[in-house]
Amino acid sequence: MNNLLGNLPTVTKNLLIINIVCFIGSMIFDQATRFFGVFYPDSPFFKIWQIITYMFMHGGFGHLFFNMFALVMFGAVIERILGPKRFLNYYLICGLGALVLQYGVQAFEVYNIAGTVKASQFLNFNYTTGMVSTNLPITQDQLGTLLSIYGTPLVGASGAIYGLLLAYGYLFPNAELMLIFLPVPIKAKYFIPILIVIEIVLGFSSSGSSIAHLAHVGGALFGFILLKMWGIKRTNYY
Repeated sequence: MNNLLGNLPTVTKNLLIINIVCFIGSMIFDQATRFFGVFYPDSPFFKIWQIITYMFMHGGFGHLFFNMFALVMFGAVIERILGPKRFLNYYLICGLGALVLQYGVQAFEVYNIAGTVKASQFLNFNYTTGMVSTNLPITQDQLGTLLSIYGTPLVGASGAIYGLLLAYGYLFPNAELMLIFLPVPIKAKYFIPILIVIEIVLGFSSSGSSIAHLAHVGGALFGFILLKMWGIKRTNYY
């Protein structure tokens, strides 16, 4: 373990450690996810620090494992190219970009149901029983969507991780990736776009899903914009 961490660049190593520590903390303290996961801005559970802390919380071991595996595999390479300071900025901005797109999608859904992007005024939260009622003339499915948006926190580093995947595919388009579910190698320039298209399709076909597919797309989109703004060039070595 020490050898593995010792071979990682500083920011990647520290991000890995922080994510693991936060996951352990969430297993010990039941309310950690509700306190540090991020809610829709109009939710009574929203706190300003959540826009950063949500990136370090995860919904389960599998969620944590795959994100941290990608962080180690791709983050280390990207950090060595960008440098530690710019890499950290890139990682955090991609995570914020994921949240921006997620909030946009949620606001659109809330507006379609309530006629406004701020529907908390129509929702009555009973903090003792956990029940929620509304005087809006809406269906149970629509109420369920509002409850999901207002009462379910977004957690995970996936938006930032998709930014790393985008950067790797952009900088090393011909690098061949060996994937667990594919028996043959596939070049990054094919795999990354396919992955993003899948996320877009899932995002528009699974409204209310606990997996924020379009947040993943937001991380990749902001990553691409940053690379272009910074003038980062493709490498010719892969």
